[in-house]
Amino acid sequence: MGILLFITVLLIAACGLIYELIAGTLASYLLGDSVLQFSTIIGCYLFAMGIGSALSRYIHRGLAYRFVWIELMLGVVGGFSSALLFLAFAYTQGFQLLMYALVVVIGVLVGLEIPILMRIVKERYQFRDVVAHVLTFDYLGALGASLLFPILLVPRLGLVRSALLFGLVNVAVALWSTFLFGKQLPSTRALRLLCIVIICFLGVGMLQAKRITAAAEDNIYADEIIFARDTRYQHIVLTRFKDDIRLFLNSHLQFSSRDEYRYHEALIHPGLSAVPTPRRVLVLGGGDGLAVREILKYPQLESVTLVDLDPEMTRLFSTHPMLTGLNQKSFLSPKVHIINADAFPWVDSNTDSFDFIVIDFPDPTNYSLGKLYTTAFYKAASRHLSTQGLMVVQSTSPMFARDSYWCIVETLKQAGLKTYPYHVYVPSFGEWGFVIASTHEYTPPTLLPAGLRFVSVDGLSSMFQFPPDMSPMPMPPNRLNDQVLVRAYDQDWKDISH
Repeated sequence: MGILLFITVLLIAACGLIYELIAGTLASYLLGDSVLQFSTIIGCYLFAMGIGSALSRYIHRGLAYRFVWIELMLGVVGGFSSALLFLAFAYTQGFQLLMYALVVVIGVLVGLEIPILMRIVKERYQFRDVVAHVLTFDYLGALGASLLFPILLVPRLGLVRSALLFGLVNVAVALWSTFLFGKQLPSTRALRLLCIVIICFLGVGMLQAKRITAAAEDNIYADEIIFARDTRYQHIVLTRFKDDIRLFLNSHLQFSSRDEYRYHEALIHPGLSAVPTPRRVLVLGGGDGLAVREILKYPQLESVTLVDLDPEMTRLFSTHPMLTGLNQKSFLSPKVHIINADAFPWVDSNTDSFDFIVIDFPDPTNYSLGKLYTTAFYKAASRHLSTQGLMVVQSTSPMFARDSYWCIVETLKQAGLKTYPYHVYVPSFGEWGFVIASTHEYTPPTLLPAGLRFVSVDGLSSMFQFPPDMSPMPMPPNRLNDQVLVRAYDQDWKDISH
């Protein structure tokens, strides 16, 4: 009896934390700014738990009966929380309202659980033992959930199924509580039947999880979804319309196959063609292999090292027939070495030197990405440049995110690099910006690889000229302890959307 009680505490603690993590992750995927989303959700959740704990004092009778009902309500509300949030984002304007409402409801119910359970078992143990054991198993449950969530649940089950699974755990706790506390319950048969019905209901949800997600994503994305997966790091979606394949990471467009050649030719060739006798290239980000495709047009290269955080991305673009057609099987070249690691610690610890460094990360929509646009990161990356080396940085739009673009330029300058900003027009994105950076003078190349579709020697000079509406803006640098870039980027796109 005793160990079952404390296993109950462990499981309900895990369930409560999983629901909180799911809400924070979903908000980060769909709204961006992970620090803001997780901070507000954790704050609301803890506040609601406090309300639940305060309300528990007014429950005097029928504690076991009410505990069972709390578990049933958590199983239903928490279990379907992820599915409801996906559908709300796709079909309504009330995503944030629903999200915080669910967080508050779940938090209040979780806040009721432990005080009521402690009062149920206090007659069997001394108070000090009750507190010690309950809190110990509560914290162990939270630890287990925090480890399982990124390592197993999100990449294997996804957010919808993970929530439903832990909803089933809550209902299973309710079911075995009817046996643990049977003598204290007025109608065990009816409660057990209700538990079984809800378990079946959640089980159907588990079976239909893909349909639920597909229904939501079909309304979020205009075109047919041919691939969707949650990984430990992001939500990957590929869509197709006729011959146009598009990649979305956390709902943000990364490329369209119809015009990505403009972006990737502009990213690579103005810099790499200017390096005399390049031998070794480093790509940070670029897990789609499209930048590597352009780099391999230089036969004199001996090696290309690509560092990308997400192994699912590099696996997908190494094996999916449609995608290997786009990147021309660049990841299968014997010259290419793929390392799945966080670029920040990798550049800090690695000692290799490279003739050309490509920094091709998603836009700085949150602080975890923003750290890759800081003076600290650029200084660390520049230490890998050979004496003749150049570095190029994807730098968002100088038209639509003007402050952000010039903040990146200033950050590179503050990192001790000479900067050469330029821009091109990519139909899917509009005007898009890049920056070549080096420790020496850069001279545009007079010779480019054959067969390019967009970049030409004659057109290079115009890339480095900025009209008045994209001209330089005075901006502070983006530093690790004060990421002004993330805030500027958020404000830039808010201004555009209004």
